[in-house]
Amino acid sequence: MSTEVRVPTLPESVSDATVLTWHKQPGEAVARDENLVDLETDKVVLEVPSPVAGVLAETKVDEGAVVTADELLAVVQAGAAASGPATEPPTPPDKPADAPAAADAQATTEPEPDIDSEQVLTPAVRRLVKELSIDVSKIKGTGKNGRILKSDVMAFLDQQSTEDDADLRAAAPASIGGTVEARQERRVPMTRLRARIAERLLEAQANAAILTTFNEVDLKAAMDLRAKHKDAFEKTHDVRLGFMSFFVKAAVEALKKFPVVNASVDGNDIVYHNYFDIGVAVGSPRGLVVPILRDVDQMSFADVESTIRTFGQKAQEGTLSYDELSGGTFTVSNGGVFGSMLSTPILNPPQSAILGMHNIVERPVVVDGEIVIRPMMYLAVSYDHRIIDGREAVQFLVTIKQCMEDPARMLLSI
Repeated sequence: MSTEVRVPTLPESVSDATVLTWHKQPGEAVARDENLVDLETDKVVLEVPSPVAGVLAETKVDEGAVVTADELLAVVQAGAAASGPATEPPTPPDKPADAPAAADAQATTEPEPDIDSEQVLTPAVRRLVKELSIDVSKIKGTGKNGRILKSDVMAFLDQQSTEDDADLRAAAPASIGGTVEARQERRVPMTRLRARIAERLLEAQANAAILTTFNEVDLKAAMDLRAKHKDAFEKTHDVRLGFMSFFVKAAVEALKKFPVVNASVDGNDIVYHNYFDIGVAVGSPRGLVVPILRDVDQMSFADVESTIRTFGQKAQEGTLSYDELSGGTFTVSNGGVFGSMLSTPILNPPQSAILGMHNIVERPVVVDGEIVIRPMMYLAVSYDHRIIDGREAVQFLVTIKQCMEDPARMLLSI
């Protein structure tokens, strides 16, 4: 019995998807709920499982094709066995039946990455390996029984990049005054996520009057509080106490005082939100993503830290869902983890403001008439000047500064 495999229903804001990777080829056995193909959308990669156990009879679309909801992807022959002539893919009519398969593959396709059939790879790792054409035999796995993790792949890429840079530096003197023979270019298409990021950044700059205001915050009080309670916090809640929860909760307190910063523009209307859904920018192998913390005013510090940790893990694995990436009324972005001293973050439409955090540096500052060394951070708030006045933006950032310099204010909502 033949069973059709179709593109699943896509969210309302997503019109199509790109066929990223086929994990099964015609003639191969598949188990029920085993992933057949990855579909890349503007936000996430969707896995399409087989609805039945059997054999993949045929695929209807190639990798790189753009598909829409309910479009036919493949046909699975339910209950069939993978061995025997009946399950072998038919020979194309324009080729001799006895043509050597290996020679044909070599002549018509690019070589596939060398993936050890005995090495069990997660879908996320297999996808990354195929996208970047990596020979996994060169990667040392640090997982259980030597299993290759995504972190192992990223470490391998970092090492390769370092070695390539060293080779270029070593070769540079030989090219001075002579002809450079190793000049090369490599063209690769943008991923759907990267293309969508580019589109939204241009949209934000074209459709909003973006202005940025800055301030600095003394983190000594927050750091002392964290140092005093971090062990007990982790023991009680099974999650580390970081600074993101402080800044996210401080942002909510500031948004309560200045509701227009939590609003958005819709045509000639200003839409005010009585809820606080905060986006937290996190990095992933495919680019920057912004999962959403819902109703943060009702969350504890532990809830915030635990949810952010889960988002970070999902971002690395490529398993964030549409719901986790949709919506949001305000965003917090921490460029400080990469060493950024100062930046002007760009709005995440249709939001009207975004908070940029930066690195913590010990600097001399004047406190009560004396010069002291304090852990300081520069803060930036970019905002849509169409609806947010400079006075409101400045006072909003001052409120965050006050909450961070006296964390008890967040508990007392003052």
